[in-house]
Amino acid sequence: MTTPDTQRPRPGSDILRTALRRNLGAMTWGTLLMGLYQAGETAFPIALGLIVEHALRERSPGALALSIASLAVIITTVSLSWRFGMRVLQKANTTEAHRWRVRVAECGLQPVARDVDLKSGEVLTIATEDADQTADIIEVVPLLISSLVAVLVAAVALGLADVRLGLLVIVGTIAILSTLSVLSKRIGASTQEQQARVARAGAKVADLIIGLRPLHGFGGNHAAFRSYRKVSTEAKQQAITVAKVNGVYAGTALALNAVLAAAVTLTAGWLAFDGQISIGELVMAVGLAQFIMEPLKLFSEMPKYVMIARASAERMALVLTAPPVTTPGPRQPTAGADLEIDCVRHGSLRRLKLRVSAGEFVAIAAYQPRAAADLASVLSVNVPPHAYEGVVRVGGQELADLSIEAVREHLLVNPYDGEIFAGTLRTNIDPSGTSRSVPEAVEASMLTDVVALHREGLDHAVRDRGANLSGGQRQRLSLARALAADTDILVLHDPTTAVDAVTEQLIARNVAKLRRGRTTVVLTSSPALLDAADRVLVLDEGVITAEDTHRNLLASDEAYCAAVAR
Repeated sequence: MTTPDTQRPRPGSDILRTALRRNLGAMTWGTLLMGLYQAGETAFPIALGLIVEHALRERSPGALALSIASLAVIITTVSLSWRFGMRVLQKANTTEAHRWRVRVAECGLQPVARDVDLKSGEVLTIATEDADQTADIIEVVPLLISSLVAVLVAAVALGLADVRLGLLVIVGTIAILSTLSVLSKRIGASTQEQQARVARAGAKVADLIIGLRPLHGFGGNHAAFRSYRKVSTEAKQQAITVAKVNGVYAGTALALNAVLAAAVTLTAGWLAFDGQISIGELVMAVGLAQFIMEPLKLFSEMPKYVMIARASAERMALVLTAPPVTTPGPRQPTAGADLEIDCVRHGSLRRLKLRVSAGEFVAIAAYQPRAAADLASVLSVNVPPHAYEGVVRVGGQELADLSIEAVREHLLVNPYDGEIFAGTLRTNIDPSGTSRSVPEAVEASMLTDVVALHREGLDHAVRDRGANLSGGQRQRLSLARALAADTDILVLHDPTTAVDAVTEQLIARNVAKLRRGRTTVVLTSSPALLDAADRVLVLDEGVITAEDTHRNLLASDEAYCAAVAR
């Protein structure tokens, strides 16, 4: 049974409601404290008016001392309520932003593919900037309420002096908010478009960084830069548009607030000149007219922040509400099970049939690289079972009937371009810190020379994407990680394309020795790995066309010999 917190959020409005509901306690305390702060701020000009009205009229030291003490209490209340109120709200804001960052990251890292037309760079932007802006709603609502409290207290205080002054504040506030609500909608739409374009620019940068070396290799870096510059320019132009709209909004809000404050001041001056209010009430009115500028400014800005939070929440919903491409089954595969592919048709695969017995080491020589990639995608569940014809079975159970977590525990597909993370050699080989076969994996992958080369050994620092390692070192590090996982079924896709022939020969022997007794499938054209396998399956035009040992195929199959001989 799923709890409300683990259910996948719906549209952006539901995400905002979830954030508000989850932080109701903190927001209640924050609202009370910030309301007390605004009430204290409002009370200050009221107290000054009363001092003028009473204390100075009596001209007694006791009345003056009482007035000073009252002002000290108000100032202390204002200071403490602001400090603790903002502390409560910002803690809740930061915590909620963290929750949404984790939720977005969790969805981005789900092993089940999702139907989301967003690249990794865009997901990163959503998990950072959009999560922060969505969580801002926790501060926005209490500040909105506390600003409303301040405006109402000021309106009541002015109304007690003269009803016309109180009505002027109320009517003016309504007019200001009505005018600004129109602008805030445009800000929301413009901000959402800006966030999308900035995210696309970030995704483009991520793609360029990943392919930087290949781009330099064939001189495509200039074309790639022009492509990024175009995307970045679009983001810049949209940012300028948003800045213009924000400028109009802020200028309009400031002008309207100033007009209202001036109207209150002039009306109070006219009433005092006409003898309808006292000098103390005039001081109070002038003070409130000046003070009301701040809560009015804050109050009038809140719709803009609400629209920005809504736009960010809608972008998060793109990731969080996307349905999984496949619904995982409830069953568990049998430990040490065999692997069967029965009439699978996907991409370049044409009714592919093969079976690997438990504990067998099988190499698949794919004459077309695309076929090997398609087969790896099917086995890694990057392609859901309903998206291809045929059946994949693990231990006699169909892949569609198994939970994705169970598949990952028993069947590991190591891609030819395995990602290298910032950290150390050790954390890249054993990210969870639970593997008991790290030394054996390092030796089998011939990563020992890299470990011995550095004084820190396995604790040698690795830069993001393995920038301080060569291509062969990165590939061996990825292979070591796959071997250290020690899964029942291991599928390796071209694990030695970036190493020299001597190292490749040693790796092939080591992998066969380390994986003895466990099911291993290698998609490769490497003669060393093909020779180390128990048998070789030839994959040509999407089907298995031959099956034998590597040496027998070399002696009897000219096409095989031409394809794999180096």
